[in-house]
Formats: sequence, C-alpha cells, structure tokens
Amino acid sequence: MGGKQAEWIWYPGDFEIWLRREVELRRDERKSTIAPIWRVDSPYTVVRFRKKIKLDHAETVTFLADGELRLQIGERTIEHPERGVRLEEGEHAIMAQVHHLSRVPALFAKGETIVTDETWEVGPLWHSGFERAGRGGFRDPAVPPADFRLETEPLAAASVRREGSSLFVDFGRETFGYVRLHAIRGEGVARLVYGESEEEANDFEHCETYDELLVSERDGEEATVPHSRALRYVRIHCGDGLSVGGVSLLYEYLPLVYRGSFRSSDPQLNRIWDVSAYTFHLNAREFFLDGIKRDRWVWSGDAYQSYLMNYYLFFDLPITRRTIVALRGKDPVAHHLNTILDYTLYWFMGLDDYYLYTGDLAFIREQYGSMLRLMAFCDSRCNDNGMLEGRPEDWVFVDWADMSKEGELCFEQMLYCLALETVVRFSELLDDGETGERYRSKAGKLRQDIRRTFWDEEKGAYVHRRLHGSIDSFVTKHPNMFALLYGFLEPEQVDRVKREVLLNPDVPSITTPYMRFYELAALCEIGEQSSVREEIAAYWGGMLELGATSFWEEYDPVVPLPDQYAMYGRKYGKSLCHAWGASPLYLLGKYFLGVTPAKPGYEEVQIRPALGGLEWIEGRVPVPAGEVFVYMDRKSIRAAVPAGTGRLRFRSGTVPTCADGDLVLLTDGWYELLLDSPGREYEVRFTPTA
Repeated sequence: MGGKQAEWIWYPGDFEIWLRREVELRRDERKSTIAPIWRVDSPYTVVRFRKKIKLDHAETVTFLADGELRLQIGERTIEHPERGVRLEEGEHAIMAQVHHLSRVPALFAKGETIVTDETWEVGPLWHSGFERAGRGGFRDPAVPPADFRLETEPLAAASVRREGSSLFVDFGRETFGYVRLHAIRGEGVARLVYGESEEEANDFEHCETYDELLVSERDGEEATVPHSRALRYVRIHCGDGLSVGGVSLLYEYLPLVYRGSFRSSDPQLNRIWDVSAYTFHLNAREFFLDGIKRDRWVWSGDAYQSYLMNYYLFFDLPITRRTIVALRGKDPVAHHLNTILDYTLYWFMGLDDYYLYTGDLAFIREQYGSMLRLMAFCDSRCNDNGMLEGRPEDWVFVDWADMSKEGELCFEQMLYCLALETVVRFSELLDDGETGERYRSKAGKLRQDIRRTFWDEEKGAYVHRRLHGSIDSFVTKHPNMFALLYGFLEPEQVDRVKREVLLNPDVPSITTPYMRFYELAALCEIGEQSSVREEIAAYWGGMLELGATSFWEEYDPVVPLPDQYAMYGRKYGKSLCHAWGASPLYLLGKYFLGVTPAKPGYEEVQIRPALGGLEWIEGRVPVPAGEVFVYMDRKSIRAAVPAGTGRLRFRSGTVPTCADGDLVLLTDGWYELLLDSPGREYEVRFTPTA
C-alpha cells in the first residue's frame, strides 16, 4: 500500500456538535437531567460524500461507514463496499451516502491512492451544495469519531473511614471519575453521596450529586458506578444485607502533555501555579468546560480564557478547535452563543487569538463563512446608533457584578468593536476585500463612538452605559480594564484610568476569578506586576489556606467556611474546580516570564520578563516549535527560543552586557537583544531599575 493516510471524514462541524450534545446532556443534579438553556444542535442525519479521481493504474479500495452506506461509483451501486471495491485505470466519480439517527454519519476509505482526507467534499442530502469535508485525525478504521472517549486509570483512595454501615472516602484532592466498590458481600443498594467538600458528602439532603447502585456479590465482588463524577469525598451508605470492603476511583481524563512550567523564589506562588495547572487539566476534557461538577457545559466566555491558559500550559490545539467549532453550532443563528450577548463576541476574539498564537490560517479559512454569518446576526441586533444592547431574550452577563445591564453598555460595545476588527483582519488575510472594507468602516466608527459617548474626562474613566439616550455616570472596572488591554485609551488617559479606576478603592471590587483574569492582566500591562503578585498571593493563596486543592468559581475572603460553598441559592452550588480559577497560568506565563507572539505562530517571539518583587523566576512557555526558556534574577536574564527569532526586552539602570549578541538601547533605559540562534541560551547581565 502507498503512504497516504486515510482518516474518518464527516460534514464539517458535525462531530464537534454531536460531541457537545452528548457531553452537555450528561449533566444531572440529584438524579435529574439538566438540559442546556440554549438550542441543542445535532449532526445531519443523512450526508453525501463525493470525490472525483483519475487513476493511473487499477487499485482496490475498502469503504467503511459509521451508519448505513449507499455507495455509487459512476452509475454503478456497489454492494458490500467494506469487502473492497476494484477500480480500474481511468476517471471515477465516487458518491457515498451515509445516514445515522444517533451518531455522526462518517466515511472511511482506504486504497493505494484513494483515501478519505481533506480533498473530499460533503453536503447534506437535502442541499445541492458541497464543501470541504470535516476531519479530526481519526485514522483507525475501527474507531469512528463517535467512539471518541477520554482515558481512564485506577486511582487509590487517600483514606477510607468505616462508620457503622457506611464508608467515608477521601481521595486526597479534587478529582473526577467513576467510583468503584470492592469486596462486595451480600446484596442491596449502595448510595454514594459525592462532595467537593467534606460537608457536602455528609449532607445527602443538599448535595448536588449522588448515585444509587444495586449490587450483589453474585454479580462479582466489584462494581463501578455508571456515571463519572466530580468529587474529593464520597460517603457510601450500604443498605441492609450489604457490605463493601474497599473503594477506589477510575480516574477519567484527557491525555495532555504539560509543556509549560513556572518556578520562582516564592514557594506559595509555585504551589498556586501547580494547583492552577491541575484545576485547568480537570476542566480540559472533550472540550474546555466551565466546571467539572456544575455545569459541565461549554460556555464561550469561560472557553475564551481557557484558550489563553492553554497556550501557556499545554498548547493543545485539537481541544481548542473542537471547542471553537462546537460553540458556533449550526446555522441558522437563532440566539447569541449560550444566549449571552458578550459570549458571542468572545467567540470572535478566540479566533483572533488562535491565529496569533498558532499561525494556523487553514483553520481560520474553514471557519470564515461561519464567522461572517455570526457577525451578520450581530449586525441584525444593532440599534439605530450602531451599538449592541440586550433584547428581552438575551442574557447580558458581563460578570456576576451588582450592576444594571439595560441599555448600551460600554463594555459590550468594546467587545463588539474587537469582534468587528477580527473580521477585518481575517478578510484581509483571505483576500475578501469587499467584506473588509464594509467592516473596517463600521469598526472605525464604533471605536470613535465609544470614546465620544462613554469617556468622562472629569472622572478620568469610561462610564458604564447609555440608557434611553442618557449617560449613566456609574464607573465600573469592567470597561476600563478592557480599554487598557485593547487600545481604547490614549497614552495620557492610561495613568488616569490606573489611578481613578483600577487602584481606586471606591470603585466596586471584582469578586470572581473570571474578571480577575482581565483586571490583573490590565495591571500587568502597565507594569504593576508587584501588586499583581500580592493579589495572587492573597486571593488564590486565600483559597489554599481554606484547604482548596483546585481553584473555585468564586471566592470572597470575608465569608467563612462552610458558607463559601454556597452559590445560586444552593448550599453547595459553587463549583470548587472551575476553569476560570486557573488564570495564574496565563498571568505568570505572559506577564512574568513575559512570553508573547510578536508575529503569528511565534514566527518571532517577544520576551519581556518581570520579577514583580520576586528574587528569581524560571519557566518554559510552549510554542509550535517547542518551548521558550526564560530565567531571570536581580542580576541576570537567560533566554532561548526553539525556532525563528526572539526579541528580549528589559530595563537596566546601567549599561548591560551580553557575550552572545549585540544589545540595542531603545529608550528610557529599555534594551533589546535579538535571539537569532535557535536553541542557544543567551545570557544578559544587568542592573534593575528602581
């Protein structure tokens, strides 16, 4: 056989949409399935695949399908195509129709030269159009895409305490998987009460999840619950006539390689990074999920932050692409993503960052049509001022902050502007001049309108909103953080926003890790790494002091345990393992190690490290070609890039030295060193500035 690789193909997006449906409909609370609050999309039931090919010599091709297959080659209908089809030299037109009622209709063909790959076209049966087939690296003919499963491995309990007829089990830290019962004797019902906290596992009346399992030694001495659960603790109540001798867990996870790393002179900060990495991995599953206990859904705002954290820890692109495609869903667009106005806009920003970090224009091209149709939906929701505001069926989220969200919110207009600018950039890259021109003028006008409408010169800040034509002068951190991060401030306005908003105790505080992500990033952008480090130590360190083994959905330092576990009016409603709680991964990688892509795909790397009051820092940041290495202390910096070039920028109170390259003075004590020998570790000696 030849060297061409065959892979399963499907209608583009259908695998991701099917998988999202399967994942999100698994959510249950107290034996009741909780369906998503948005439209649940499904793959097409019947699709057609086609391929035209000219053979130089005869070959035999085997065709497999996940679903019922009807294969035509020219005018001939083929019976038993799985046994192999002989095709003679010459031209052939292959048409394969596959249908399945509950899985992803998919096709696999393997011959010497004919293989299912990206050159095939596919379309739904009812539509005359065809487009390039979807694929995702499923190359085993025995494993179609709908057989996608996470990995499992045995995990022993940290402790098992017998209390009468029940067992109380502690797995040592937050985890996820299938509880297994061992040494079963007798017959009866075992009730398993799960808890992210010890209090929850001991409170059957208020716990979020539990299972009841009928077991018998006649069925074997071991039994595994049918559902994977989030937990640290589990209390197992054994009914009359039943005993269980031991408990373990079948840990369920997505295999990922930890490519990023961080260490410093502060042991607590190192522990925060480690717990952040563990928290993030637990939530990186079929998709980037929000939390492993609640909701186990795919939320666009949560996912957007997960993409960025992923670029500094795993740099795993399949899960990123799966999440982006699944969130977009099927056409026609009937509501905002997750029904949330701002979450639609984060989807565009996620594509923009994906291209910046990966340089993968092929994926952008695949998503371009979907992007334009989603933007057309946003355009249709604009008011007469060209701004987006929530309609009765929309959820305008922003954050769990106490603020009114009616009218034209400054925060939402900034996100909308960034989404428009993303469309402009991709239209230029893909030579779509007409689209680029239309949205360039729209984005430019919106930027001007945002500044003119919402900037309050007296307050030195962007104000919250305009309602019925009147400006609401209430100041929140939300639009001002984004103004600083995304260029909505003139140079002379930056210090005012820093002083009047970000460091002003009279402005309402941010209380969720979700918005702390942006608040601390904004402070780092203006050189406040020292205060950011102190905030990380207080906020994330505060969770650790309360016994956290993964980071939470929300944390209020003044609330005592066990009241910390309450949220949404439920005693244990808060997720104690939430993806947006892992943001130190991003903050420490981007703003302390200082690694960012200067050109798409890290063709050029920018390295701008900052100690933030630490004695030393060291770490690696993953990039497409390997890892960027950075070390910094109070006298020296060492750095290396795996490919391309890097630009190391730093400040020094005296003229720095470097034996391996030429240092260039930029301005105000800033120097730059070109790292133009991949793999070489450059070292700079410098003097820190005050």
